[in-house]
Amino acid sequence: MNEETPTPITMPATTTPPLNPIPPPLPCPSLQDTLPVPPPRKRRGTVVKMLVIATLALLLLVPLTMVKSVLTERQDSRNEAITNITSTWGTEQIIVGPVLIIPYKYPVKTRKERVVDGRMEQMEVCENTIAYAHFLPSDLKISGKLEPSTHHRGIYETVVYRASLDIKGTFARPSFDEWKVKPENIMWEDAIVTVGITDLRGASDTINIKWGNELFAMKPGSKLQNLSSGIHAKLGAKAFNADTIVFELPLVLNGSRSVSFAPVGSQTEALLASTWPDPSFQGAFAPLKTKISADGFEALWQVSCYGRSFDQQWSTQEGATHVDPATLRAAMLGVDLIPAVDAYRYVERSIKYGILFIALIFTAFFLFEVLASIRVHPFQYTIIGFALCLFYLALLSLSEVMSFGMAYLTGAIASALMITLYSMKALRSSWRALAVAGELVAIYGFLYILLRQQDYSLLFGTAGLFIVLAIVMYTTRNIDWYARDEK
Repeated sequence: MNEETPTPITMPATTTPPLNPIPPPLPCPSLQDTLPVPPPRKRRGTVVKMLVIATLALLLLVPLTMVKSVLTERQDSRNEAITNITSTWGTEQIIVGPVLIIPYKYPVKTRKERVVDGRMEQMEVCENTIAYAHFLPSDLKISGKLEPSTHHRGIYETVVYRASLDIKGTFARPSFDEWKVKPENIMWEDAIVTVGITDLRGASDTINIKWGNELFAMKPGSKLQNLSSGIHAKLGAKAFNADTIVFELPLVLNGSRSVSFAPVGSQTEALLASTWPDPSFQGAFAPLKTKISADGFEALWQVSCYGRSFDQQWSTQEGATHVDPATLRAAMLGVDLIPAVDAYRYVERSIKYGILFIALIFTAFFLFEVLASIRVHPFQYTIIGFALCLFYLALLSLSEVMSFGMAYLTGAIASALMITLYSMKALRSSWRALAVAGELVAIYGFLYILLRQQDYSLLFGTAGLFIVLAIVMYTTRNIDWYARDEK
């Protein structure tokens, strides 16, 4: 019996989930994702803006330097014009004298070769040599009046004067005992009196000196060593008959800028008067008395021989040349007829404050940016800085054709008006522009006061800076600068 093979039963295929399923792999994080996230970076816009403004202010030193170079060129042109004027009228006058010069003979031993018995031998020979003794007056009194006037060359001008001087004094009879000169060796007949004068072009009349009771005509030419310009007269032996000789020398000279005298007397007295209201006393000796007003000045000097470095008498036998330029400059007295500070000097001093005033105006605009939350472009700062620099060029050009006060006022109004009108758009407000105008008026007014205060300009300037800094500190006292940078 055949057994049937059982047929296997085929079951449909089914998917049985695994007992422990494996999760899908997670994405691998990058190194950048594992770093901590930084806090938002703070902006430093205020610091950057301040640096930009400071850089612009420093760059504006370039146009200020250019204005100063123009000033130097104009000063050179002015000096050249003054030189042309004074070359035809008269230069600074320096008067030295009178000085009495008397030659004398003195023996000098020398060795000369002579033929003796057909041989050359050196023998000692005594020969007479001429020396010149110089004597200064016992008393010297100088009185004079200076009549100033202004001469022009183009747009430039300089102060010139005509001096009417009266020189009086006494000479003691010269004594040669110091040099042990024999009376017969004194050459009285060749005695001369001389006066050193810097410029004789202004002497239009004949100059005569009254020596005792006689009148001698002065001839051109100084007989003093190292002083080529001057006058002299030959006196002769009859001029020394008295123990004391009185002299009188009237002088009328043209000059410019200054007049100076050498105190050659044992006692020297000088009295000068002029209608010039702004004198500047120069030299080694200050006036004993002065009287200065808007109508002119009067000054009195009294000087003794103890205040100078040269003697009352000397001789070339000693090799001494007491009247030399260096010695005279150290013992002069005189007065300058020039303004203490001219227009060019005012402009030069005002340019020195240029960078300070640019910084003050830039600070005002920066504070408006901070307090009013407006933005001023660096280009606008630059334009305003150029307008401030243009004021100094206007001041220089206007001061050459009008008074310094009017030139300053005109230039300040033009500069302030231009900046104020521009600020109305740059600051987007009329009252802010008016505030800038007020600051400009204060700045220009303060600068003018500084320029006029020659002795106290440093004190006034320092006080003004303290006030400005105090205002800035008070205005910005409540500003949180870090919080402003974070916005």
